[in-house]
Amino acid sequence: MPERESAAHSPLVLIADDQEWSARSLESILSPNGYTVIRAYTGQQALDRALSARPDLVILDAQMPDLHGIEVCRLLREDPRFSATIPILITTAGPSGRAQRLDAYRAGAWEFLGQPLDGESLLLKLGTYLAAKRDADRTRDEGLLDEDTGLYNMRGLSRRAREIGSEVFRRRQPLACLVLAAEPVDNADVPTLRRLTGQLGRLLRDRGRSSDAIGRLGDGEFGVIAPATEGRGALRLFERIQQTLGLHPVDGPPYLALQAGYSVVPDFGLAEIDAVELLLRATTALRELQGAGSPERIRLFQPEILPAF
Repeated sequence: MPERESAAHSPLVLIADDQEWSARSLESILSPNGYTVIRAYTGQQALDRALSARPDLVILDAQMPDLHGIEVCRLLREDPRFSATIPILITTAGPSGRAQRLDAYRAGAWEFLGQPLDGESLLLKLGTYLAAKRDADRTRDEGLLDEDTGLYNMRGLSRRAREIGSEVFRRRQPLACLVLAAEPVDNADVPTLRRLTGQLGRLLRDRGRSSDAIGRLGDGEFGVIAPATEGRGALRLFERIQQTLGLHPVDGPPYLALQAGYSVVPDFGLAEIDAVELLLRATTALRELQGAGSPERIRLFQPEILPAF
């Protein structure tokens, strides 16, 4: 039975499948193990019920009569009313090769499974996914997440910076902080800027390293706390983020280019500052770069050296 916050809470699963035998097969695995199941028989029904019922988890069949399951997944992920923390799984009785799996992941699916399903394996995966969802929801409820992107807000990133700083301090590892800024062309209006910021944030969230903490600092600005990362690693991280945006462009007006400020401590065990100060230093480097009118895209924070008397 899945781990639950209380005995009264039964995870709600939406199964969208027009094939009765496969939907019943799934339900026969889930229901005896503490899940409550609701059904949809078309892609459009799945969209409607996902928004109205607010399930804890969604399982979509790939071959539905009106919309492909991958398209339903993409539409849900793009809808701001659908929480980014809700796991979506796609199942298929058809081709389940690498190309199909990558398409599903690009659409925002957490898993792409071929049929027949392994019931024991499925239950273990669902338990892990729901535990991650509960943790993310708890973090959001504590006011540490940005609603538009699902990333940390400034408060959440500051807390996570201290936690990461404590860990790298004990391990005597390097620590790097980057602050990224992107400006849309044509002076986009506030709603457009907010939408683009949300899309950019979701790209950073989905493509970022699992070891890093990523947060939204403002419109078009994001901070990255990168443990065990030195100066060259910070530069490579910036290059990977630029490449990610090139491979997966956001919809709407394109961003001109990213700029970044960064700050690095080679051995955080010897640092005289905390991780939040490192983040502020990276912000300072970014502001200097923005005010310089320079063609460079990334600048290292350099502490001011006072003249000797």
